[in-house]
Amino acid sequence: MKTIANILVKHNIVRINFTNPFLWASGIHSPIYCDCRELMSITDARNEIVDGFEALIEREKLPTEFIAGTATAGIPWAAFVSERLSKPMLYVRSKPKDHGAGKMVEGRGEMDKKILVVEDAISTGGSSIVSANALREELNATVEHILGIFTWSTPKVAENEKEHHVTFHTLTDFAEIVETLKDAGKITDEEEASLNRFHENPREWWGK
Repeated sequence: MKTIANILVKHNIVRINFTNPFLWASGIHSPIYCDCRELMSITDARNEIVDGFEALIEREKLPTEFIAGTATAGIPWAAFVSERLSKPMLYVRSKPKDHGAGKMVEGRGEMDKKILVVEDAISTGGSSIVSANALREELNATVEHILGIFTWSTPKVAENEKEHHVTFHTLTDFAEIVETLKDAGKITDEEEASLNRFHENPREWWGK
């Protein structure tokens, strides 16, 4: 939604740097960075994000017996959404505990439930898939839908959807963010073109 893109741009959640790009964990140099974690500290923006999630769940009629957050970025959003909908909440560790029961899913789960996973930003969808598979394995859960605030709209997202039998639902995406940055006068025509080149081929963008 363009409204959510406006929120991210207005509050400088989206940052641009073409001369000293951001380094991703994958080694990719990116001219754009989106730190959705900061949104939980901005109450009006946070409420609009939760409103957006609630509307999306209702519009798409997403089955929601439990809400599960991915560790760590998805945990606060899962908490906000579960509170709004009066649904039980879980969260999923990024890897099994090295002590105790050695599980990944935390909270009082129930078997054979339909669980909606909540993430903040989706690059490839990999961490969300790990969470979905842990819920399936430990609770025999039906996990078909994953929510996020923002997606980079990479080809890998679509591949993961197909391979792991999930659908990603996000409130805004890369194209809307670029359009909003341009409308706000935060990037030039040349910078807009550079962002689009990055999106087409992230690994080859730096140095051009």
